[in-house]
Amino acid sequence: MKSTGIVRKVDQLGRMVLPSELRASFNIKDGDALEIFTSNDMIVLKKYMPADIFTGEMEDLVEYKGKRVSRNTIKELARLAGFKLDEAPRSSDGDNFELDDIL
Repeated sequence: MKSTGIVRKVDQLGRMVLPSELRASFNIKDGDALEIFTSNDMIVLKKYMPADIFTGEMEDLVEYKGKRVSRNTIKELARLAGFKLDEAPRSSDGDNFELDDIL
């Protein structure tokens, strides 16, 4: 970990400002979420990147009840649950498979 040489004070509400140079270099925009980690005596901020709750995949995600799951995981779970899947070209509504029937 390297030091930036930047020091910021925390206000009475616990807030501090991330310098614009750091926001630009890490592509942090207004409204972006940051994850907060701790390690020994350090607080680490990381730009939040949503991922599949099962596999950690970060592409082709679907949100269901506040959780993110990739389409690949959904297909695998459907197969494990006994559904037969017919792969089809992706339709205009974003689905790329259809459930035919239960085995």
